[in-house]
Amino acid sequence: MLDKNGIAKRIAREVKDGMYVNLGIGIPTLVANYIPDGINVVLQSENGILGMGPFPWEGEEDADLINAGKQTVTLLKGSSIFDSAMSFGMIRSQKVNLTILGAMEVSETGDIANWKIPGKMVKGMGGAMDLVASAKNIIVAMQHVNKAGESKLLTKCDLPLTGIRCVKKIVTELAVLDILKEGGFRLLERAPGVSIEEIKNATAGKLIIDGEIPEMTL
Repeated sequence: MLDKNGIAKRIAREVKDGMYVNLGIGIPTLVANYIPDGINVVLQSENGILGMGPFPWEGEEDADLINAGKQTVTLLKGSSIFDSAMSFGMIRSQKVNLTILGAMEVSETGDIANWKIPGKMVKGMGGAMDLVASAKNIIVAMQHVNKAGESKLLTKCDLPLTGIRCVKKIVTELAVLDILKEGGFRLLERAPGVSIEEIKNATAGKLIIDGEIPEMTL
């Protein structure tokens, strides 16, 4: 079973040379720390950064330099800073190749709910709806089950939706799955030490297991 850094490390393998990538709040921000050597990627933050680097070392933080989740970050050589209007212009015009988001729920048809729990205070929907509406490719980084042990990979989302039929792949502490066009979570890899039975028990939506499922490498 993976921890949050393990999930981020596995997702970093999905990042390809030359990509422009947006990292959402939560686990996705950790991906910046695990970009493979030799891969040239430009990380975008919707608050107005292009060329974001990994988190700073303790004692080297600049409180004026933050990502969309208000975490301190670093800038790589050649990076640029601009206003939110320009940032969302990049997103809406599909200049971002890959978006990595967290989620509270994902359905077997690729719907995502990640912005609101009814009855709880929210700051606002943020940029998630623009990202899911415009992104060419969306990977979700999330826990497979909630704190009560209930599956977050569902037949249908119970929470208010952020986007419909937009998620392509999911990486959790238990598995890597993609979503088929006709619906269903197809199991691609299982986390080290995790059995197929554990993944079945943790998945409420339709789970498709085709052949031997390899253990993921990080």
